[in-house]
Amino acid sequence: MSSAFTHVDEHRQPAMVDVGGKTVTHRTATAEARVRFPPAVAEALSESGFETSKGPVFQTAIIAGTMAAKRTHELIPFCHPLGLEKCRLEIEMNDRHEAVIRCTVGVHHKTGVEMEALTGASVAALTVYDMCKALSHEIVIAELRLVEKHGGKRDIAAP
Repeated sequence: MSSAFTHVDEHRQPAMVDVGGKTVTHRTATAEARVRFPPAVAEALSESGFETSKGPVFQTAIIAGTMAAKRTHELIPFCHPLGLEKCRLEIEMNDRHEAVIRCTVGVHHKTGVEMEALTGASVAALTVYDMCKALSHEIVIAELRLVEKHGGKRDIAAP
């Protein structure tokens, strides 16, 4: 683990990283978030085909997560604006009453897309919560994490 903070200049002031001298490479990142439902809510959602009065839950969350990933630089102060080449969100229910949301982002650029993947997964999770909160406020958004990244200085894959 590196001990140097990358978003601080020589005067210890916040600064965007200068990527001007970096090489363009293909970079990808996958992030995951989990939305935990009480068992009765998970059952009701499954029986409804994951539809609520607000519309199709997972499809709406996929659209919201994609929109968020594309606008990450507007939300996170030192993220570079990127023209994403790929953004794919997948949502599946597991046997623990969790919606598992995976966001995979790709680009050819001088900087990585970890924050875009994390932003996409988190906004998709928030959208699921918003669309289901009428059923219960005991829904929990949990375990937002980077699953893997490729390109740049090093590849990372979660165990």
